[in-house]
Amino acid sequence: MRQFRQQLITVFEEMLSEEGGPGITVVVKGKSTVTRGSKAAKEEAKRIVVIDPDKVKPNSEAFHYLKRNAGGCGKPCIQIGSDKKVTVAEDACPVCVNRCKQCPGDAVSVVKLPTNLTTNTTHRYGPNSFKLHGLPVPRPGHVLGLLGSNGTGKSTCLDILSGKLKPNLGNIDDNPPDWASIITHYRGSDLQKYFQGIVQDNLTVAVKPQLETGLVKRLQGKQVRALLEARDERGRMDEYVKELELEHLMDRQVEELSGGELQRFATACVLGRDASVYMFDEVTSFLDIKQRLKVSKLIRALVHESPEKYVIVVEHDLAILDAMSDYVQCLYGSPGAYGVVTGRSRVRNGINQFLAGYIPADNMRFRDHELTFKVASSDLLPEREEGVALEAADSPKTGIFEYPAMSYTRGEEAGFTLHVEAGALREGECVVLMGENGTGKTTFMEMLAGNLQDQSTDSLASFGVSYKRQGLYPKLRRFQGNVRALLETKINAALSDRLFRLLVLKPLSMDRIQDLPVASLSGGEMQRLAITLCLGQPAQFYLIDEPSAGLDCEQRVNAAKVMKRWVVNHLGKTLLLVEHDFVMASAMADRVVVYEGNPGVECTARAPTGVAESFNRFLKILDVTFRRDPTNFRPRVNKKGSRIDKEQRANGDYYKLVTEEEEA
Repeated sequence: MRQFRQQLITVFEEMLSEEGGPGITVVVKGKSTVTRGSKAAKEEAKRIVVIDPDKVKPNSEAFHYLKRNAGGCGKPCIQIGSDKKVTVAEDACPVCVNRCKQCPGDAVSVVKLPTNLTTNTTHRYGPNSFKLHGLPVPRPGHVLGLLGSNGTGKSTCLDILSGKLKPNLGNIDDNPPDWASIITHYRGSDLQKYFQGIVQDNLTVAVKPQLETGLVKRLQGKQVRALLEARDERGRMDEYVKELELEHLMDRQVEELSGGELQRFATACVLGRDASVYMFDEVTSFLDIKQRLKVSKLIRALVHESPEKYVIVVEHDLAILDAMSDYVQCLYGSPGAYGVVTGRSRVRNGINQFLAGYIPADNMRFRDHELTFKVASSDLLPEREEGVALEAADSPKTGIFEYPAMSYTRGEEAGFTLHVEAGALREGECVVLMGENGTGKTTFMEMLAGNLQDQSTDSLASFGVSYKRQGLYPKLRRFQGNVRALLETKINAALSDRLFRLLVLKPLSMDRIQDLPVASLSGGEMQRLAITLCLGQPAQFYLIDEPSAGLDCEQRVNAAKVMKRWVVNHLGKTLLLVEHDFVMASAMADRVVVYEGNPGVECTARAPTGVAESFNRFLKILDVTFRRDPTNFRPRVNKKGSRIDKEQRANGDYYKLVTEEEEA
């Protein structure tokens, strides 16, 4: 029997040693174990150890933990350098890898890599750092859109394609490849010609970076007019100033601009350049829907005017990305660990594949669930209901909170005036406020919250209001401590609620940033923190202003589900939302308040009405039609003059809520 068992093991060893044989672990009566396999089996075991330098600093708990375990296995798996920098070897033994997984504060992540990531490494920042696989392939005369989660390498791709960062092809030794080797690596592809143009200075690049505080600091004290004139290389700055509504800002200093004004200013600076390659990184943040469509039209005009120009756009607003791009390349991976660039595909297919979480060409599923935007029919809620006046004693019994017609004027005689039509708010619904910037959406939220000093109208403050403002949250950044301490200070009662942890904290990934100092958070992290703080306050009305700013596509969907699930479905309270992302607004809205008038001068907030009626009214003002994708129900912009656009305009159906499949 022992001889037969040995012969069986020998046969399996011969099978497993063959090239392309299956990877199998053989166990015979628990005594003899043979593990061997093909290249595919070995590739499946590949993983990368990623160290967060912000969490592994000298004298931190994570640093002392790794220092105690350095060399514990007798091999240099975990090392502490003379500069107190911690590194983990790629071929670290299983014992040390397991110790890294148990590092306190989630300072070390062990990420398994897909089997197809053993080659085609474009760039790696260093040991235990982010690495990028693949690269976007722009085409002259076309707009290439990049879609992916934050931290998967979109900005790295732009740095490489702009020539700012030389890709090391995964070589992090002292002898990185030169440009000749890089061009040879991409021989036979469109990137060979592109990089040759970059190296030989035949291609000039103009980049609009993400908006950040550093951008304002670099331009502090400089006038808008002077900066725009210095970049008017094409002689068309007057046109761009008019289109982007910058006339009244020309004599201001850059630091005096708001977020939307700064975004339009930065866009005009890039459009005015005479470049071969134009790159726009998150070009629609802080812009309203009308401004986003206008910016999209101006960017598309670049390739129409000159078929030799390259245009690359990073955008999280799916409706705008759809309207702006000719092709799309998606990025997936583990944020901060690795990113993978998919092949180039048509816009509709690329976006739908990203939302589905599956890339058929690579046979790769990178998300275990599909993202959809199916909205409820507007017929589910009646247009108006008879209710009572806004009185604390009666409102909880009816669930309807009526507010009267009112007006508010900000400033003196030449100030802004907002007129509000009488309307009603219901428990268990989400009301979305839609309008251009400067039409009074934030003013209306401040009125409801009772925050205006010269306010003479009633507010909802007596019922309990939780208000998340728009902006960069300077007060939160001044907090001395980490995210966990801030949450315990502001919403300690909510933290003890198991459902709050399950429905809010976990989907918004608060556990990943809880040990980070609040002052060090990125824009997206600060946005998720502000949403969490708002939802953790006990209130009857939750007012949330522009929650999608700084969030990527997937985070926007998660945030939308969290807000509606917690406030509307679980608490049964009322949610008022200001949102410029049309995809997110359509997924959230039960009813809509439309703002009309002359922005910055005099506007009117209409009474809340159904989704179809309100969207039709708003889109008619913008002179654009939308349809819904039959696969995932996301809104898509119709090309002006197309068959579908003409049909919807003729029917007065600017927002087609029902797809053709649903009609059939």
